[in-house]
Amino acid sequence: MEVTSETQVITSSPAIHRAWSMYDWANSAYNLVITSTIFPAYYSAITMVTKDGAIINDNVSFFGITIKNTTLFDYSIASAYLIIALISPILSSIADYKGNKKRFMQLFCYVGSLACCGLFFFNIHTLELGIICSALAALGYCGSLVFYNAYLPEIAYEAERDRVSAQGFSYGYIGSVLLQIICFVFVLKPELFGITDSSLPPRLSFLLVGIWWAGFAQITFFKLPKGIALAKTREHSVLVNGFHELKKVMKHIRQLPVLKTYLGAFFFYSMGVQTVMLAATLFGSKELHLATTQLIAVILVIQLVAIAGAYIMAKLSDKFGNLHVLLFVVIMWIGLCIAAYFTYTAVQFYIIAAIVGLVMGGIQSLSRSTYSKLMPPTHDTASFFSFYDVTEKLAIVIGMISFGFIDNLMDMRTAILALITFFIIGAVILFVAIRKQKAVVMEEL
Repeated sequence: MEVTSETQVITSSPAIHRAWSMYDWANSAYNLVITSTIFPAYYSAITMVTKDGAIINDNVSFFGITIKNTTLFDYSIASAYLIIALISPILSSIADYKGNKKRFMQLFCYVGSLACCGLFFFNIHTLELGIICSALAALGYCGSLVFYNAYLPEIAYEAERDRVSAQGFSYGYIGSVLLQIICFVFVLKPELFGITDSSLPPRLSFLLVGIWWAGFAQITFFKLPKGIALAKTREHSVLVNGFHELKKVMKHIRQLPVLKTYLGAFFFYSMGVQTVMLAATLFGSKELHLATTQLIAVILVIQLVAIAGAYIMAKLSDKFGNLHVLLFVVIMWIGLCIAAYFTYTAVQFYIIAAIVGLVMGGIQSLSRSTYSKLMPPTHDTASFFSFYDVTEKLAIVIGMISFGFIDNLMDMRTAILALITFFIIGAVILFVAIRKQKAVVMEEL
């Protein structure tokens, strides 16, 4: 069903919702295999020298610069997020005016998937290639999500958005787990395929992620509407217009007290959430000395639990409201960081991982749908979601750099404990947002 108004066009149907969700199915393989499991484990294995479980050397040479392996990983990912934060306003502005957000979504999808394929050639002798490809994959992943998320208010009514957002994340968890299981067979039973090179199974996994990502994305690209070009003319050049659009969005947001406060909370708790997710596997490998097979099994559990988490949080938000549920989840994250600091055994890590899965799916899905429900009806969806994305990416940059700096200075355990500060600030601001939302409701009555 299609509804047209002066400010917004919404094309909502189950078929479009499924097609939109299939992009989560496609790109979440990157998030699981490259970000969370096989790549970090492979990276740690080839860049760290150990003896009897003790680390002998964890420094690497990157273009002649000697740096701790985990710090290099943190900084490379932070750099990718910073780049996308800088260029997404320009691209989203063009997408809004031209009505071609699908093309930009495709561009970043193919950059990311090709970079994943490039990781097939990553080994200790091609460290620079591996880091660059992993950063480009992160760039493609984040860049495509700017435009993917911007479709949500165009394909779903406000009452549908929690459910559709949760459906997207659920598709993502299911699809990524399926590919992870396939990759798991390569890693655990290489002899079944006549593989004798121990580095080949993980590198094959990276290649499969690229093919999976680009392949299943075609379902989304075939079905999603192209978008509608804005009738107004662009006031500035292409290079600066996006930042002027962000300025307009910011000015608009300042007039919406609940949305403005929510974004402040989102900024701070995103520093913690995304950093924990990006560093979890390296923590298990480096601090707890877990085997690759153990780490992959743990992340699979997280993904499966996260499917339930996304739907549970969507149901709870119907009953208690989005902001109340988000506050509860952020408080849970604080507890998880404290527990991680005192984690020394595999069993403890497994328990924490299961809880992380529950709150991870919930906070990601609910954060996206909350923003889409609080933002005003508008054709400038790409610009509004670019603002959301820039907020998240800058938060991740600060979180990853802070984490990498503390890790380099002290250790990963202390770095995780330091993340509590971000969660506490986010929780306090969420509480303020709840109070403001109640005040707005009272005024309307």
